[in-house]
Amino acid sequence: MTELNPDRILLDRFPAKVTLSDNRVIEMRLARSGDDQAILDFAAELPESDLLFLRVDIMRPDAVANWLRNVVNGLTVSILAFDGERLAGYVTVDRNPARWTRRVGEIRVNVGPDYRSLGLGRQLTAKIFDIAQALGLRKLMAHMTPDQLGAQAAFKRLGFVPEALLSDYVEDRRGRSHDLVIMSHDVDGLTDQADHTLRL
Repeated sequence: MTELNPDRILLDRFPAKVTLSDNRVIEMRLARSGDDQAILDFAAELPESDLLFLRVDIMRPDAVANWLRNVVNGLTVSILAFDGERLAGYVTVDRNPARWTRRVGEIRVNVGPDYRSLGLGRQLTAKIFDIAQALGLRKLMAHMTPDQLGAQAAFKRLGFVPEALLSDYVEDRRGRSHDLVIMSHDVDGLTDQADHTLRL
């Protein structure tokens, strides 16, 4: 499968500046090779509870390096939001190269504690919806645990619906198992929904 290069598709869209509800101006750009340290510094500021169920362990340099390799290879598209030199949050969509799921992407959003409830999560999500459409994705998936009620509510406001509940599917850093909720949404019309308040 020949992967689409997001830099070619979205050169005219990034970098982009957005204003938060507290009037801070944030610059969004596509992730690239060399962003390792900014992501590791971001992870170091997150509460432990935020790190329990991340798909990529962004505390580990090798995991972050692998994430950015996927960005370079075109399997992952990630938008990083910077407040000056500080990473404030990110959104990413992963694509599976298998032919039967090539039109499906998994979306993840993470916003730093100092930037929550200011509209950053909503604006990041709106941008990734645009990217999903540009890349020809037809469905987006989001994974979370049943106790992550805030994340579920946020995605429901965007029109995501629960697809499945997998028992004892994920394990936290302490070795305890948890169920996994899978939510999905068709890409068509997502940008219209993205104007709704998203608190992540």
